[in-house]
Amino acid sequence: MSGKYQKRFLESHVKRLAAQYPVVTVTGPRQSGKTTLCRHLFPKKEYVTLESIDVRNQIQEDPNGFIRKVSDKGVILDEIQRYPGLLSYIQTAVDENNIPGQFILTGSQNFQLLSSVSQSLAGRTALLTLLPYSLREIYTQKQLKELNSEDIIFKGFYPRIFSHNLDPQEAMGYYISLYIERDIRQLLNVTSLGAFETFLKVCASLNGQIVNLSQISNDVGISVNTVRSWLSILETSYIIVLLKPHFKNYRKRLIKSPKLYFLDTALSLNLLGIQTPHQISSHPLKGAIFEAFIVAECFKQCYHTSHKPHLYYFRDNVGNEVDLLIEKGPDIQAVEIKSSETMNSTYFKGLKYYEALNNQTVEPTIIYGGKKSYSQNQYQIKGFRDIGDLLT
Repeated sequence: MSGKYQKRFLESHVKRLAAQYPVVTVTGPRQSGKTTLCRHLFPKKEYVTLESIDVRNQIQEDPNGFIRKVSDKGVILDEIQRYPGLLSYIQTAVDENNIPGQFILTGSQNFQLLSSVSQSLAGRTALLTLLPYSLREIYTQKQLKELNSEDIIFKGFYPRIFSHNLDPQEAMGYYISLYIERDIRQLLNVTSLGAFETFLKVCASLNGQIVNLSQISNDVGISVNTVRSWLSILETSYIIVLLKPHFKNYRKRLIKSPKLYFLDTALSLNLLGIQTPHQISSHPLKGAIFEAFIVAECFKQCYHTSHKPHLYYFRDNVGNEVDLLIEKGPDIQAVEIKSSETMNSTYFKGLKYYEALNNQTVEPTIIYGGKKSYSQNQYQIKGFRDIGDLLT
């Protein structure tokens, strides 16, 4: 697959919005394919990366001249968070010309980037998010029939693993060292890299679990405020998502803390020390790893179709729970996630409990590790290979 462009579901939305807004900003984790996507869609625009020290020096010497030079035919400005001060000059150029699609911006550090964008380009830019490949972007139906969930989860979804046929765990080891730890050091001025490495591994062990700040604080040996800050940066850098509980006045007190999920399975496996697909099937966290895989796919379906995710979970204080709730207007699709390849009648328990509380529940669904998808009474049973249309 090396050298061949892989079509992304976000393409049509980037092109549509570039015809409507003078600036389109594409965010996402490092190496998710933002640059490749933008250069493929806009081959006639000049490409400039702000990772280059020479480019940043040029901007510092004459920002107005730089903008005037690159904006004639339109420009892709890569890693814009490396020089956020440039955004005010882009604002001036946009206000003078207001040419649709004149500036295509990409950035990897969402927290830093969106803070600057909101100040300078509010009302002038469309905002899109590109995560690593989704299941249906990278695998054909024929390929999915030949693969089990462990093979897919082990490989993960970062584009370079596919385009360069890389060893997933070796690649993720480099990714952690070269991107995550470097970016965190820049954002937070982390002095103890060892503590941060421990923090990442603790988070991986809590994949799919409700966040307990005090527990993480004790395990890593850092303050609760530091835990909160580091989690926020991981979330805004698209390494994890924090799935919030769904609040309704349901007679019983609900759990109010979010659940933590890694957005890429290969990355979490690296932090857990899992080195082969076979080790997943016997690992005590197999169920949580599979659940994270499904939740991440749902977030990708939202972001890659330019929709804000309305995804939650349900759990009350006595342990009744539903893994995933999908808001669809006034209705709720309740989803239970099980890694087993065999269906079991006990899987319906949480869904039935939630249905009794909420009469707006639609299409109660079980996603499991098996191959067959079918309906059983009012329930939808989906094999993991068929989750591509879950949010449609």
